[in-house]
Amino acid sequence: MITWLIAAGGAFMIGSIPFGYLLARARGVDIRTHGSGNIGATNVGRVLGKRLGRLCLLLDVGKGLVPTLAAGLYHDAVGRFDLPPDQAWAWLGVMACPVLGHMFCPWLGFRGGKGVATGLGSVAAVFPVLTVPAVGAVVVWALSVRLTHYVGLSSCVAAASLPLFVGAGMMAAGRLDHAAPWAIATGVLAVLVVFKHRGNLARTFAGSERRGGENEHSS
Repeated sequence: MITWLIAAGGAFMIGSIPFGYLLARARGVDIRTHGSGNIGATNVGRVLGKRLGRLCLLLDVGKGLVPTLAAGLYHDAVGRFDLPPDQAWAWLGVMACPVLGHMFCPWLGFRGGKGVATGLGSVAAVFPVLTVPAVGAVVVWALSVRLTHYVGLSSCVAAASLPLFVGAGMMAAGRLDHAAPWAIATGVLAVLVVFKHRGNLARTFAGSERRGGENEHSS
């Protein structure tokens, strides 16, 4: 358990690296005072160009994926559907830490991004239980954006779909009796994503949110 706790602390610190803020600072820009004020890839791309936005996206995904996958590999958890509950919860705790570090960055007054990119990396790293559901959530996000043109709303819909994909995947693998930790953890993650997008949702339902992601910030 001590090694899991060390992994969780390291994952939080890696997740707290504000890549969007640092990339913008390197260009002499405080991203918090431009666009939406969000440090995520969407706002970076809008303010500083798509190239830096894509780089920020990759870095934010990576800071979720790398520590989560490393912890799973070290503890021989990767590739298993039948982890004991204590091991499953420990790995899920590590999975959540980069997302929390990104959302509540201690270096920026505990304010950060909205956790979608980092969350995607973290979830995808929990192989195989959450990897396929993560791909399914990305597909849901893409379809929702195509249909609604609302990035924030689509991020919430995709996050909400994740626990459903987890349940379906565990059922298909014949491991439904092991599904509870994974479904609960992804459900909590979905709630966090929706909470961080509450402003986007309020504007969407009020009809004041611009379509096409022009006024939406979901990284």
